[in-house]
Amino acid sequence: MNEADWNQKIGWTMNNQTGSAGASGAGILTTGQPLAGHRTALTLLVLAYTLSMCDRMILSILFPDIKAEFGLSDSQLGLLGGLSFALFYAIMGLPIARLSDTHSRKRIIIISLVIFSLMTALSGLAAGFISLLLMRIGVGVGEAGVNPASHSIVADYFPPKRRAFAMATLMLGGSFGMILGFVGGGFIAEAYGWRIALVSVGVPGLLLAFFMARFLQEPARGSFEAETPPPPPPILTTAAHLWANPAMRHLMAGGVVAGLMSYGLTQWLPTFFIRTHELSLSQAGMMIAGVFGISGAIGALAVGKFFDRLSTRGFQYGLWMLALVPFVSIPLFILGLFADNLTIAILLFIIPGFFANSFMGPSLAMVQTLSPVHMRAVSSAIMMLCLNLIGLGLGPLLVGVLSDMLSTVYGERSLGVALACFGLFAFWGSVHFWLCGRAIAKQL
Repeated sequence: MNEADWNQKIGWTMNNQTGSAGASGAGILTTGQPLAGHRTALTLLVLAYTLSMCDRMILSILFPDIKAEFGLSDSQLGLLGGLSFALFYAIMGLPIARLSDTHSRKRIIIISLVIFSLMTALSGLAAGFISLLLMRIGVGVGEAGVNPASHSIVADYFPPKRRAFAMATLMLGGSFGMILGFVGGGFIAEAYGWRIALVSVGVPGLLLAFFMARFLQEPARGSFEAETPPPPPPILTTAAHLWANPAMRHLMAGGVVAGLMSYGLTQWLPTFFIRTHELSLSQAGMMIAGVFGISGAIGALAVGKFFDRLSTRGFQYGLWMLALVPFVSIPLFILGLFADNLTIAILLFIIPGFFANSFMGPSLAMVQTLSPVHMRAVSSAIMMLCLNLIGLGLGPLLVGVLSDMLSTVYGERSLGVALACFGLFAFWGSVHFWLCGRAIAKQL
């Protein structure tokens, strides 16, 4: 059988890997068109992810005001922006994802929307560090149900060879949420204070929950599989199945390391520009939204589309493309951090911003393609658990701790040095993406 024939059957081959877990999946149908209603569903899911990302990221633009009011250290800010949210997001993600494989994914998304929107709004009433920490935990619990259920729905609307672009489109919510959180949050905080900013971004989620209940149609599970999937196994069985596949191991490791760097850098960049280039909250928000939000959205779509095209030759080529990205973006990012001129810094950040979240769409699409149908939501939750617990949970915290440690030597420039050192993690992720591609090539 030639390579083209193998590529048509790659989803079936991967979904029927047998390892120590002994799990198997169903063969994949080769029809190339998504299901009817896919545009409406994808639009609603993008909006849900946009609001969840906005509620998640807005805190970073509010760091200076919160730090000033509560007298917090950078380490405490890193805890608020990362681990407090990510720990419970990750813990709740697995059991909720297990429900997503057996119950209505639509209802799970709606309930999650209501919870994290309320918790974000209530964060504006925080009396101090502890109460704000508890509200951020509530946001994490609420957001835990959005991604696994959304990924599973997208996988049932789109065939394997169109999933990377569809998932990259879904991931646009990350860029849109960043823009909304940074720009909207910055302007509202300057005009009315950080508390009103949190309330303002929390309320729209309740309205979206109504529209989701009215217009989101949930597709049948396994729409592009030739056989009816069996009942979902226990979570540990799914985890064992993922671990038994070398390609999945390296895919998840690469995604987690890329997420560690991405979340760590993104959460602190607004504060970096406020401290280093003396921008206001709104100016920093607009600059980050433009360079990393708009440019990042274009990059996510472009890389997702290119990944799909490379996948017609073999999925390994798309993964090798992801492995090369840091070699282009990280040197420019580090130069931008140490540029004294703001205009030069912004120009240097354009390409890193373009590639900032480009790994997300293809990585999450490959999780769905490598996973049997009855394990998809839990597989996605395991990926998101690792990505958020390590990436979002530790990324901002480690940058904050490193900045505090370097402050005695570098003073106000310690945050820039910490970000530059942290950016080097991207090359570790490249190794795993490359090895994932090699593992897939061997399976072919």
